[in-house]
Amino acid sequence: MLGDQLSDSLSALADLDPARDVVLMAEVQAEATYVRHHKQKIALIFAAMRSFALRLEARGVTVRYVRIDDPANAHSIVGELHRALDDLQLTAVAITECGEWRLAQALAAFAGVASVPVEIRPDARFFCSHDRFRRWASGKKQLRMEFFYREMRKETGLLLDGDQPVGGQWNYDAENRKKLTKGLRPPARLRIKPDAVATDAIADVARLFPDHFGTLDAFGWPTTAEHAETVLSDFLSNILPGFGDWQDAMSEGQPWMWHGLISTSLNLGLLDPLDICRRAEAEYRAGRAPLNAVEGFIRQILGWREFVRGIYWLKVPEYRERNFLDADRTLPWVFWSGETDMACVADAVASTRDHAYAHHIQRLMVTGNLAMLLGVHPDALDDWYMTVYADAYEWVEMPNTRGMATFADGGIVGSKPYAASGAYIDRMSDYCGPCRYDVKAKAGEGACPFNRLYWGFLERNRDRLRDNVRLAMPYRTLENFGPEKRKALLAEAEAAREALGAVRR
Repeated sequence: MLGDQLSDSLSALADLDPARDVVLMAEVQAEATYVRHHKQKIALIFAAMRSFALRLEARGVTVRYVRIDDPANAHSIVGELHRALDDLQLTAVAITECGEWRLAQALAAFAGVASVPVEIRPDARFFCSHDRFRRWASGKKQLRMEFFYREMRKETGLLLDGDQPVGGQWNYDAENRKKLTKGLRPPARLRIKPDAVATDAIADVARLFPDHFGTLDAFGWPTTAEHAETVLSDFLSNILPGFGDWQDAMSEGQPWMWHGLISTSLNLGLLDPLDICRRAEAEYRAGRAPLNAVEGFIRQILGWREFVRGIYWLKVPEYRERNFLDADRTLPWVFWSGETDMACVADAVASTRDHAYAHHIQRLMVTGNLAMLLGVHPDALDDWYMTVYADAYEWVEMPNTRGMATFADGGIVGSKPYAASGAYIDRMSDYCGPCRYDVKAKAGEGACPFNRLYWGFLERNRDRLRDNVRLAMPYRTLENFGPEKRKALLAEAEAAREALGAVRR
């Protein structure tokens, strides 16, 4: 069992016989360091694995559990599989397919040389299998989440009245973008105090990974199914009603807003996606949460999460090499340090450092938008997102990074680059008022860097983007500027790139 497969329903456990079988779980350096994962992410996975192993042992299951500091640890998943074959009288190995192409290749190679039969089973914890997604994608010129999501709604029956969507619309995204009302504060959030197992894992990470990014002081993630259920129940009862209105809003010093805080548990396997969606629907049916909140929440799980997983496995390994905009800059140090007068960036990086978390608009429209406007190479941004977020696994991270955040995939995931000036951040947050930079100014050292970068980004990528129908309006505006002003916009953007430290690789 891998660290993100902590589910009783895992296919590898389907025919588990406690009297005969052994479950192998291993904490290995290869998985903890192929990118230098945030300290909280490593602690979360180790704690959750250890707790799940105890859960299995309480059922009478024999667990071969290899801790990170075990002197005999081979420090790779394949190495631990070979060591188990050498040490135990095994007749077969059952593995649930993993979520990352890199490790999938290693496990397939192991299956080809192992001394016993190895069965790699499908991961049935998702709504849509790889084959099902390929059938949906076959023959389509464009792959759009909205149409995939509608099929998933029809197949699951979620938020349907007969064969029609509840309320007469499939998607209430237009009602999910309210600007934060002045004086409105997000609700207090439930965080989980580390139990003895988690405390032990946190101490191990502090000792063994001292130079990894992030802090451990504010660790509050669920590490058991019971903890995850507590957080989910609190969200459904107390937070979900406001999720629809305020899910895109940002506020300084408020890392959680109205978000679910269940992505870590969902991606570890501690929660079941269908159960989550059915319970959210029940809140709407009972009149306790509005439709725009429940539909928006279900769309993130049933639609977006399944869609990006489908894209990842449909397109890898080639997808990992995509760089449609020929971005060639390094990732500025500010993404690690948070030391900047840009209030939105400083806050997003501080949340990321302290909690291994930032919500989707901070990721897309602050850090992602900034990286795209700067021209950061997508490899560098991939590594950053994989490193810093506790819920990041390559299958969900890469399509969001190369697809949504940077448009490096050329439009496979999204229909346009999500490029924006400071006006968007000003509209959706309270960052800009006290910020040193002037969100109204378009040029000069005192202007909002997003403004300085935006038009230069469009001009720099004119040949690649001007035929995109969703960018027709800004490109008409750019054409009206004339050649001299466009040249000046390029120079302004280049000055901003250099000032922020985005230099050529």
